[in-house]
Amino acid sequence: MPDSTGAALSDPTSQQSIPQDPIADFSELPRRIREQGLLDRQLRYYTIKMVSTLAMLSLSIAFLILVDNFWFQIASAAFLAFVFGQIGYIGHDAGHMGVCRSVRGNRIIGYAVSFLLSMSQSWWLNQHNQHHRSPNDLDNDPHTHIPVFAFSEEKAIRMRGVLRFLAAYQAFYFVPILTFESLALRFSSARFLMSKRSPKAHFSELGLMAVHFALYIGLLLYALNPWQAMVFALVHQGLFGLYYGLVFAPNHKGMLILDKEEPLDFVRTQVLTTRNVRPNFLVDFLYGGLNYQIEHHLFTMMPRNRLGKARPIVMEFCQQRGIPYYETDMLRSYREILSHMHQVTSVLRNGSKPPATVVGGDSTTAKAGVSATG
Repeated sequence: MPDSTGAALSDPTSQQSIPQDPIADFSELPRRIREQGLLDRQLRYYTIKMVSTLAMLSLSIAFLILVDNFWFQIASAAFLAFVFGQIGYIGHDAGHMGVCRSVRGNRIIGYAVSFLLSMSQSWWLNQHNQHHRSPNDLDNDPHTHIPVFAFSEEKAIRMRGVLRFLAAYQAFYFVPILTFESLALRFSSARFLMSKRSPKAHFSELGLMAVHFALYIGLLLYALNPWQAMVFALVHQGLFGLYYGLVFAPNHKGMLILDKEEPLDFVRTQVLTTRNVRPNFLVDFLYGGLNYQIEHHLFTMMPRNRLGKARPIVMEFCQQRGIPYYETDMLRSYREILSHMHQVTSVLRNGSKPPATVVGGDSTTAKAGVSATG
């Protein structure tokens, strides 16, 4: 039932027509997707995307070296943060085997991206695949395991000490703390690679990370004096983290939290826990296709430039079965996230249990089968 700001396409009365076998029912959707050729590899598209992204990277490096004006170089740091985000999207798609036909080809692209960003592909695959298996599962989704945040009232109540005090006001520091996301990605990568569960072969990734930082620091010190280099790095890394955090946050924050006692089938697990950001050319470019998060969760290997074509098919499928498909605009998605994060921690501020809330089209904590329509 769409409105002027958000859309949750569903007809609750159609629940009566849902087949008894959700797995058999879901088979209809992949069939329609395959008939449209939406899972076919898009080598030409990704070749153009990789060449253009590397061109932007080269331009930002050349600008840093050749332009002798510190304020212009700081502007270049902001641009480089954007470029790093675009590189990361390519690594994301390759990690989902969505770029090349072969596993080897995707792995090579993934390692190249890992070097360019100084991140571990092995760590990313480990935690991101787990996220796709259990989105918004507070026990099993790694994306919800952030110590300084509480994404549910239950988590907020369990927090103690300084973290409990901070979480009470998490909506106010959520956006600023994203500037540290770049450091968190590198720290988590290094910790994973040095852990006992990490095969020895993965230590080669530590070498790639070390080479990246040696080149990065060397380039900055070649083009700038030490203080300028420090400012450039802070601006670049801070804005890169902020950019990435703002793109990934709308995907699931404030949406349905899974209830283990009443599990959902695959389609509802992926759709009800996920929010789309309404597409246009600019949003698609800035978000790297991740604004089509529902389609991505249903078809993780689908090339980025086919997600928009899958959107009306998935919408229709969900509408026919009474499955709420939630989509809203970019600014409203952030308002929903902050509202959700503020409300679930109200118990920490006033000592009373917060009322049930509807944010982003789904209740913040919900039983299986429970949904809201925005």
